Amino acid sequence: METLYESNIQSKRNNWHQYQSTFDCYLGNKGSMAKEPNTKNNDTPSKYNKIKEERAKIILSREKAVRKINKGIYLVQSQTGSGFYKVQWNGKNWVCDCPDFVKNGHAGPCKHIIALKLRFVGFVNIEGQETKVEKKTYSQNWHLYNSAQTQEFELFDKLLYHLVEPIQGPEHNGPGRPSLKTSDQIFCCVMKVYSMLSSRRARWLYHEAVQRQQIENAPHFNVVSTSLNKKEITPILHQLVRMSAQPLSSIENDFAMDSSGFRCSSFGNYCEEKHGTKRMRKWLKVHICTGVKTNVVSDVIITDEHAADSPQFPILLKNTAGHFQINEVSADPAYSSRKNHDIVDELGGKPFILFKKNATGRSDGSAIWKRSYHYFQLHKEDFLEHYHKRSNAETTFSAIKTKFSETLKSRNHTAQVNEMLCKIIAYNITVLIREFIEMGADTELFSIVRLTKEILMSNSDSI
Repeated sequence: METLYESNIQSKRNNWHQYQSTFDCYLGNKGSMAKEPNTKNNDTPSKYNKIKEERAKIILSREKAVRKINKGIYLVQSQTGSGFYKVQWNGKNWVCDCPDFVKNGHAGPCKHIIALKLRFVGFVNIEGQETKVEKKTYSQNWHLYNSAQTQEFELFDKLLYHLVEPIQGPEHNGPGRPSLKTSDQIFCCVMKVYSMLSSRRARWLYHEAVQRQQIENAPHFNVVSTSLNKKEITPILHQLVRMSAQPLSSIENDFAMDSSGFRCSSFGNYCEEKHGTKRMRKWLKVHICTGVKTNVVSDVIITDEHAADSPQFPILLKNTAGHFQINEVSADPAYSSRKNHDIVDELGGKPFILFKKNATGRSDGSAIWKRSYHYFQLHKEDFLEHYHKRSNAETTFSAIKTKFSETLKSRNHTAQVNEMLCKIIAYNITVLIREFIEMGADTELFSIVRLTKEILMSNSDSI
């Protein structure tokens, strides 16, 4: 009678023989199983290629995963992110110097070659056939675009006038000539920044504004420079930035955070005097929260060049939530923290903040951090699709620098901050003009002005 031990041994032997026969069949060896191959095992190469394709997509999810060295030579990052492998064209096929490609005897593409083809060619199916992906393009309604651009200069001063009109300045009591009203000072400052003219050449704009009854008196050209040096107008300019974005509150509910530097005309002499090096130009760091549909700036913080990004996130988002409904917030890893995730969650939004390489799913008191981290790990493609809305913040900075220059003309810090705020206000007004016209609103001049005035006047008490 066969014992239980012997029965188990015989069962293991039968399983081994069955596995060996299946393996011989897969290799194409002669035998009874080779004549009638197992259809399940024939799917193995297909499944293996699909696995490599998924790993290739993981590689491409990182920034700068593929680097071009020369014509036909690329560096592709490893899946672990610890190094790069060289992928090059040998005249017939793509070859890689990774261990996987060398071990299989160049029989099929490795995950690094697949990643390269996905990056530049498109989807590569398991049979090796390449299918090019058409580049996504966005149509432009040139009639409305041209209308917005041609009417911008004519509409700009009208919208600016209604924006600054509610500002109440201190009354003049006492002898001497009364000073220019605060609203007129800010009007002239923004017009000068918008025109990109020098103080002397911009004086013609002030005379034109007097004729249109937008200001009472045309100031001396030095008055505008003096006004930019006043610290008391800085909080007013901050409020005007928020008010200039508010007319688009019904459109924007997804926002992106980013920061960028603006060059100052002044230099720091510390390194030159102490170390004998070249003098270093000073910078202002501008932190913005921008809508991803219209690229309007909902709030801004201006700091020195060495300020960190993450601490500015709560202030920007809370100020934005005062006028907008928050749905999604995207930002790069510089803003990745549990505190920032919690603030987005408290305001009713969903954070799509890219995690740093050393991040873990440990909550440490933040449930939204844990949920977001696991969602990022399990649904990386969907997460990155929402995260890449952050690119609109870079587009906003590019538009501001292209239209109003990345250099600040003012000399001292207070004037530089106020000049930068005037740039943001001028940019927001141009966005308002473009959006109202391109959305199909009545393109007559005063219809847009009237609509914006109604929205701005409803919040005039906050200034």
